[in-house]
Amino acid sequence: MTRTADAKPAAMRLQRFLAQAGVASRRRAETLIVEGHVKVNGKPATELGTKVDPARDEVRVDGKLVLREDLVYFVLNKPKGYVSTVADPQGRHTVMELLPQDLPARVVPVGRLDFYSEGVLLFTNDGELQARLLAPRSHVDKTYHVKIRGKVTPAQVEKLRAGVRLRPERDGDGSRRDDTRRTAPAKVDVLKFTGTHTWLVMTIREGRSRQIHRMAEALNLQVLKLQRVAFGGITYFGLKVGEQRRLEPDEVRHLRRLAGLVDTPADAR
Repeated sequence: MTRTADAKPAAMRLQRFLAQAGVASRRRAETLIVEGHVKVNGKPATELGTKVDPARDEVRVDGKLVLREDLVYFVLNKPKGYVSTVADPQGRHTVMELLPQDLPARVVPVGRLDFYSEGVLLFTNDGELQARLLAPRSHVDKTYHVKIRGKVTPAQVEKLRAGVRLRPERDGDGSRRDDTRRTAPAKVDVLKFTGTHTWLVMTIREGRSRQIHRMAEALNLQVLKLQRVAFGGITYFGLKVGEQRRLEPDEVRHLRRLAGLVDTPADAR
Protein backbone atom coordinates (compact mmCIF):
# COMPACT_ATOMS: atom_id res chain seq x y z
CA MET A 1 0.00 0.00 0.00
CA THR A 2 1.32 3.45 -0.89
CA ARG A 3 0.43 6.83 0.54
CA THR A 4 1.47 10.40 0.06
CA ALA A 5 3.90 11.42 2.79
CA ASP A 6 1.55 13.94 4.39
CA ALA A 7 -1.71 12.04 3.98
CA LYS A 8 -3.53 11.69 7.31
CA PRO A 9 -6.95 10.23 6.52
CA ALA A 10 -9.64 11.09 9.05
CA ALA A 11 -11.91 8.50 10.60
CA MET A 12 -14.64 7.35 8.21
CA ARG A 13 -17.58 5.01 8.24
CA LEU A 14 -16.58 1.40 7.82
CA GLN A 15 -18.76 0.83 4.73
CA ARG A 16 -17.19 3.82 3.02
CA PHE A 17 -13.71 2.53 3.83
CA LEU A 18 -14.55 -0.84 2.28
CA ALA A 19 -15.98 0.81 -0.82
CA GLN A 20 -12.93 3.03 -1.31
CA ALA A 21 -10.66 0.03 -0.81
CA GLY A 22 -12.40 -1.66 -3.74
CA VAL A 23 -13.88 -4.49 -1.66
CA ALA A 24 -17.46 -3.81 -2.75
CA SER A 25 -19.96 -1.07 -3.42
CA ARG A 26 -21.07 0.81 -0.32
CA ARG A 27 -24.43 -0.97 -0.30
CA ARG A 28 -22.79 -4.39 -0.62
CA ALA A 29 -20.28 -3.39 2.08
CA GLU A 30 -23.17 -2.63 4.42
CA THR A 31 -24.48 -6.15 3.85
CA LEU A 32 -21.05 -7.64 4.59
CA ILE A 33 -20.92 -5.69 7.86
CA VAL A 34 -24.40 -6.63 9.04
CA GLU A 35 -23.85 -10.31 8.15
CA GLY A 36 -20.70 -10.44 10.30
CA HIS A 37 -18.02 -10.77 7.62
CA VAL A 38 -16.00 -7.79 8.88
CA LYS A 39 -13.66 -7.40 11.85
CA VAL A 40 -11.94 -4.24 13.07
CA ASN A 41 -8.83 -4.75 15.20
CA GLY A 42 -9.79 -8.39 15.68
CA LYS A 43 -13.34 -7.72 16.88
CA PRO A 44 -16.55 -8.30 14.87
CA ALA A 45 -18.01 -5.05 13.53
CA THR A 46 -21.70 -5.43 12.71
CA GLU A 47 -22.89 -1.86 13.31
CA LEU A 48 -23.24 0.40 10.27
CA GLY A 49 -22.23 3.41 12.35
CA THR A 50 -18.78 1.96 13.05
CA LYS A 51 -15.93 4.32 12.15
CA VAL A 52 -12.33 3.43 11.37
CA ASP A 53 -9.07 5.31 10.97
CA PRO A 54 -7.39 3.90 7.83
CA ALA A 55 -3.97 4.88 9.17
CA ARG A 56 -4.33 3.00 12.45
CA ASP A 57 -7.09 0.40 12.41
CA GLU A 58 -6.80 -3.14 11.04
CA VAL A 59 -9.81 -4.17 8.96
CA ARG A 60 -10.39 -7.72 7.72
CA VAL A 61 -13.16 -9.20 5.58
CA ASP A 62 -13.54 -12.95 6.03
CA GLY A 63 -10.06 -12.97 7.50
CA LYS A 64 -8.41 -11.10 4.63
CA LEU A 65 -6.64 -7.85 5.46
CA VAL A 66 -8.06 -4.81 3.67
CA LEU A 67 -5.63 -2.07 2.72
CA ARG A 68 -6.89 1.31 1.61
CA GLU A 69 -5.08 2.14 -1.61
CA ASP A 70 -4.32 5.54 -3.02
CA LEU A 71 -7.26 6.46 -5.21
CA VAL A 72 -6.45 6.81 -8.89
CA TYR A 73 -8.57 7.95 -11.81
CA PHE A 74 -7.88 7.62 -15.54
CA VAL A 75 -9.62 8.37 -18.82
CA LEU A 76 -8.83 6.34 -21.93
CA ASN A 77 -9.69 7.07 -25.55
CA LYS A 78 -10.64 3.45 -26.25
CA PRO A 79 -9.94 2.06 -29.71
CA LYS A 80 -12.18 -0.52 -31.33
CA GLY A 81 -11.03 -4.12 -31.08
CA TYR A 82 -10.63 -4.13 -27.29
CA VAL A 83 -13.00 -5.55 -24.69
CA SER A 84 -13.81 -3.41 -21.65
CA THR A 85 -12.99 -6.04 -19.05
CA VAL A 86 -10.02 -6.86 -16.84
CA ALA A 87 -9.54 -10.23 -18.56
CA ASP A 88 -11.13 -12.05 -21.49
CA PRO A 89 -11.62 -15.83 -21.61
CA GLN A 90 -11.57 -15.69 -25.41
CA GLY A 91 -8.08 -14.22 -25.40
CA ARG A 92 -9.02 -10.90 -27.00
CA HIS A 93 -7.17 -7.69 -26.22
CA THR A 94 -8.52 -5.88 -23.14
CA VAL A 95 -8.47 -2.19 -22.31
CA MET A 96 -6.19 -2.95 -19.35
CA GLU A 97 -3.32 -3.40 -21.82
CA LEU A 98 -3.55 0.29 -22.69
CA LEU A 99 -2.96 1.56 -19.14
CA PRO A 100 0.46 2.24 -17.56
CA GLN A 101 2.06 -0.89 -16.13
CA ASP A 102 3.32 0.87 -12.99
CA LEU A 103 -0.01 1.94 -11.51
CA PRO A 104 0.05 2.30 -7.71
CA ALA A 105 -3.27 0.47 -7.44
CA ARG A 106 -5.46 -1.98 -9.34
CA VAL A 107 -8.13 -0.13 -11.30
CA VAL A 108 -11.16 -1.37 -13.23
CA PRO A 109 -13.25 0.14 -16.03
CA VAL A 110 -16.27 2.23 -15.06
CA GLY A 111 -18.93 0.50 -17.14
CA ARG A 112 -18.22 -0.80 -20.61
CA LEU A 113 -17.88 0.09 -24.26
CA ASP A 114 -18.62 -2.54 -26.89
CA PHE A 115 -15.76 -4.36 -28.64
CA TYR A 116 -16.21 -2.28 -31.81
CA SER A 117 -17.01 1.01 -30.04
CA GLU A 118 -14.53 3.80 -29.37
CA GLY A 119 -14.14 6.76 -27.07
CA VAL A 120 -14.24 7.79 -23.42
CA LEU A 121 -13.76 5.04 -20.86
CA LEU A 122 -13.02 5.84 -17.23
CA PHE A 123 -10.98 3.73 -14.79
CA THR A 124 -10.64 3.91 -11.02
CA ASN A 125 -10.18 1.90 -7.85
CA ASP A 126 -12.71 4.18 -6.11
CA GLY A 127 -15.45 1.58 -5.72
CA GLU A 128 -17.84 4.05 -4.14
CA LEU A 129 -17.61 6.48 -7.06
CA GLN A 130 -17.81 3.71 -9.64
CA ALA A 131 -21.01 2.31 -8.14
CA ARG A 132 -22.60 5.76 -7.93
CA LEU A 133 -21.72 6.69 -11.52
CA LEU A 134 -23.27 3.48 -12.84
CA ALA A 135 -26.37 3.55 -10.63
CA PRO A 136 -29.55 4.29 -12.64
CA ARG A 137 -30.61 6.96 -10.16
CA SER A 138 -27.43 8.96 -10.77
CA HIS A 139 -28.56 10.00 -14.28
CA VAL A 140 -25.02 10.70 -15.50
CA ASP A 141 -24.89 12.01 -19.08
CA LYS A 142 -23.10 9.90 -21.68
CA THR A 143 -22.71 11.50 -25.13
CA TYR A 144 -22.06 9.60 -28.36
CA HIS A 145 -21.38 10.34 -32.01
CA VAL A 146 -23.31 7.74 -34.01
CA LYS A 147 -22.83 6.93 -37.68
CA ILE A 148 -26.05 5.53 -39.18
CA ARG A 149 -26.42 3.92 -42.61
CA GLY A 150 -28.61 6.03 -44.90
CA LYS A 151 -30.77 9.00 -43.95
CA VAL A 152 -32.37 9.41 -40.53
CA THR A 153 -35.72 11.16 -40.90
CA PRO A 154 -36.97 13.95 -38.62
CA ALA A 155 -39.71 11.56 -37.43
CA GLN A 156 -37.10 8.98 -36.39
CA VAL A 157 -35.10 11.63 -34.56
CA GLU A 158 -38.22 12.62 -32.61
CA LYS A 159 -38.87 8.97 -31.68
CA LEU A 160 -35.30 8.59 -30.39
CA ARG A 161 -35.74 11.76 -28.34
CA ALA A 162 -39.02 10.60 -26.85
CA GLY A 163 -37.83 7.05 -26.09
CA VAL A 164 -38.32 3.76 -27.93
CA ARG A 165 -39.26 0.27 -26.83
CA LEU A 166 -36.27 -2.04 -27.23
CA ARG A 167 -36.38 -5.41 -28.92
CA PRO A 168 -35.35 -8.53 -26.97
CA GLU A 169 -31.93 -9.92 -27.81
CA ARG A 170 -29.53 -12.69 -26.83
CA ASP A 171 -26.67 -12.40 -24.38
CA GLY A 172 -23.24 -13.73 -25.28
CA ASP A 173 -24.10 -17.05 -23.61
CA GLY A 174 -27.22 -17.43 -25.75
CA SER A 175 -29.68 -16.57 -23.01
CA ARG A 176 -32.50 -14.20 -23.86
CA ARG A 177 -32.35 -10.61 -22.59
CA ASP A 178 -35.89 -9.39 -22.01
CA ASP A 179 -35.09 -5.81 -21.05
CA THR A 180 -37.47 -4.27 -23.55
CA ARG A 181 -38.64 -1.32 -21.48
CA ARG A 182 -39.02 2.00 -23.26
CA THR A 183 -35.86 4.08 -23.08
CA ALA A 184 -35.85 7.36 -21.21
CA PRO A 185 -35.98 10.60 -23.21
CA ALA A 186 -32.65 11.39 -24.89
CA LYS A 187 -30.99 14.38 -26.47
CA VAL A 188 -30.63 13.68 -30.19
CA ASP A 189 -29.50 15.95 -33.03
CA VAL A 190 -28.31 15.44 -36.59
CA LEU A 191 -24.69 16.48 -37.07
CA LYS A 192 -24.63 15.94 -40.83
CA PHE A 193 -25.90 13.82 -43.72
CA THR A 194 -23.26 12.82 -46.28
CA GLY A 195 -25.56 11.31 -48.88
CA THR A 196 -24.80 7.74 -47.77
CA HIS A 197 -24.97 7.97 -43.98
CA THR A 198 -26.09 10.22 -41.12
CA TRP A 199 -24.07 11.34 -38.11
CA LEU A 200 -26.09 11.81 -34.93
CA VAL A 201 -25.06 13.19 -31.56
CA MET A 202 -26.94 11.38 -28.78
CA THR A 203 -26.87 11.94 -25.03
CA ILE A 204 -28.43 9.33 -22.77
CA ARG A 205 -28.58 8.93 -19.00
CA GLU A 206 -29.21 5.21 -18.84
CA GLY A 207 -26.60 2.47 -19.04
CA ARG A 208 -28.42 -0.47 -20.57
CA SER A 209 -26.50 -3.06 -22.58
CA ARG A 210 -25.84 -1.96 -26.20
CA GLN A 211 -28.41 0.77 -25.67
CA ILE A 212 -27.52 3.03 -28.61
CA HIS A 213 -27.39 0.05 -31.00
CA ARG A 214 -30.70 -1.26 -29.71
CA MET A 215 -32.40 2.13 -29.90
CA ALA A 216 -31.38 2.36 -33.57
CA GLU A 217 -32.44 -1.23 -34.27
CA ALA A 218 -35.89 -0.50 -32.81
CA LEU A 219 -36.36 1.97 -35.69
CA ASN A 220 -34.75 -0.31 -38.30
CA LEU A 221 -31.61 1.82 -38.37
CA GLN A 222 -28.12 0.34 -38.65
CA VAL A 223 -25.24 1.71 -36.58
CA LEU A 224 -22.00 1.73 -38.57
CA LYS A 225 -19.80 3.42 -35.98
CA LEU A 226 -20.21 4.39 -32.33
CA GLN A 227 -17.93 6.77 -30.48
CA ARG A 228 -18.47 7.95 -26.91
CA VAL A 229 -17.24 11.52 -26.73
CA ALA A 230 -18.09 12.31 -23.10
CA PHE A 231 -18.95 10.57 -19.82
CA GLY A 232 -20.24 12.87 -17.11
CA GLY A 233 -18.58 15.80 -18.86
CA ILE A 234 -15.17 14.07 -19.11
CA THR A 235 -13.96 13.99 -22.73
CA TYR A 236 -10.99 12.54 -24.61
CA PHE A 237 -9.88 16.00 -25.73
CA GLY A 238 -6.15 15.92 -26.44
CA LEU A 239 -5.95 12.12 -26.45
CA LYS A 240 -5.24 10.12 -29.57
CA VAL A 241 -7.06 6.79 -29.96
CA GLY A 242 -5.46 4.35 -27.52
CA GLU A 243 -3.99 7.06 -25.29
CA GLN A 244 -4.87 7.67 -21.64
CA ARG A 245 -4.24 10.21 -18.91
CA ARG A 246 -4.90 10.73 -15.22
CA LEU A 247 -7.89 12.85 -14.34
CA GLU A 248 -7.17 16.25 -12.86
CA PRO A 249 -8.32 16.92 -9.27
CA ASP A 250 -11.07 19.27 -10.47
CA GLU A 251 -12.34 16.55 -12.81
CA VAL A 252 -12.49 14.09 -9.91
CA ARG A 253 -14.38 16.63 -7.82
CA HIS A 254 -16.79 17.17 -10.71
CA LEU A 255 -17.51 13.44 -11.01
CA ARG A 256 -17.99 13.05 -7.28
CA ARG A 257 -20.46 15.93 -7.25
CA LEU A 258 -22.37 14.30 -10.11
CA ALA A 259 -22.45 11.08 -8.09
CA GLY A 260 -23.67 12.87 -4.97
CA LEU A 261 -20.32 12.56 -3.20
CA VAL A 262 -19.40 16.08 -2.19
CA ASP A 263 -15.98 15.32 -0.73
CA THR A 264 -12.78 14.40 -2.59
CA PRO A 265 -10.39 12.02 -0.77
CA ALA A 266 -7.14 13.70 0.22
CA ASP A 267 -5.07 10.90 -1.31
CA ALA A 268 -6.77 10.97 -4.73
CA ARG A 269 -4.22 10.92 -7.53
